Amino acid sequence: MKERNKLLLMVGIFLLAFYIPLESTRVQGAILESFYMLQDYAREHVLACLIPAFFIAGAISVFVSQASVLKYFGAQANKFLSYAVASVSGTILAVCSCTVLPLFAGIYMRGAGIGPATAFLFAGPAINVLAIILTARVLGLEMGIARAIGAIVFSIIIGLVMHFVFQKEEKEREATSFHLPVEEEQRSLWQYIVYFGTMILILVIASWGRPPETTGFFHFIYTIKWPLTVLLLLILAIILKSWFTKEEASEWVSSTWTFTKQIFPLLLVGVLIAGFLMGRPGTDSGIIPAEYVGALVGGNSIQANALSAVLGAFMYFATLTEIPILQGLMGSGMGKGPALALLLAGPSLSLPNLIVIHKILGFKKTALYATLVITMATLSGLIFGTFWG
Repeated sequence: MKERNKLLLMVGIFLLAFYIPLESTRVQGAILESFYMLQDYAREHVLACLIPAFFIAGAISVFVSQASVLKYFGAQANKFLSYAVASVSGTILAVCSCTVLPLFAGIYMRGAGIGPATAFLFAGPAINVLAIILTARVLGLEMGIARAIGAIVFSIIIGLVMHFVFQKEEKEREATSFHLPVEEEQRSLWQYIVYFGTMILILVIASWGRPPETTGFFHFIYTIKWPLTVLLLLILAIILKSWFTKEEASEWVSSTWTFTKQIFPLLLVGVLIAGFLMGRPGTDSGIIPAEYVGALVGGNSIQANALSAVLGAFMYFATLTEIPILQGLMGSGMGKGPALALLLAGPSLSLPNLIVIHKILGFKKTALYATLVITMATLSGLIFGTFWG
């Protein structure tokens, strides 16, 4: 099977190189745009978002016991508690669809059930507090409320469906997990809270985007984010020196590297492809012309909502960039229903995101997850557009 896939990949690359119309201005622009998008991704998200997320995932893998993950997110965990925590945990994480991946991989590989893990995977990028507030202020209060409610409710539905469909496989995973010995905790609960809380604050503050206002709390945090990030890094260094051994720190770094080499190359490939197809947000340089998109997402038809959800599922949105993009699209005639559909599908899915999820979950789980996200986003847009459009 692997050899056949290699052959198909080589044939695909050959056919692409043979037939791609490089003389076309559109194709030349799309190729250049893919590298511009990769550069933007490297400058804006790798240092501030992905690296902290990889270290958090590595810490989860090393320092969070499998018994603890199973207690709150395993198949035998209290369903109300596990799905409630998973669906709202993104409120403290200003992450995009790619940055959430190392965190998702960390809890899933540690034994979390497919249901709570995918609920977190969907809700994490969709419901961070800053995004909800800016959505309400820029696109309207009803849009902000609909986004928050939709992200929470649909993350739970998606998680429950994933759990039901793959229940047999989950029981097999659970059976193997129970044979692991219970790990003795080396630190107190409050020490772990401070440790993980510091890393989460580093992630949130370092990735804090420029707000539209030039005054107020959000702008103040933006102006001091780098001094604050340096301070938090110093606090983290003190925590590591005081509470952890060199062997534990080395194991943490090793685990972080494992996640990095597994996920990061796939993300880069996905960003290049997404840039080629759609271009950077706010540009019309991808292989698919922007006017085609705008002409098809007006009104509140099923087709318009479904197209918005599908486009959102494959486009890459950095945290908060979906809001000004939608503002422009709505100004050009995009309906409120399709706008909400894109708001729910866009931040939670992307082509790079899907490539990595496939690596972690396999084809069947990834296909069902993507189908559920697109379906839920389409339905939410249709309902919202009908009553508030």
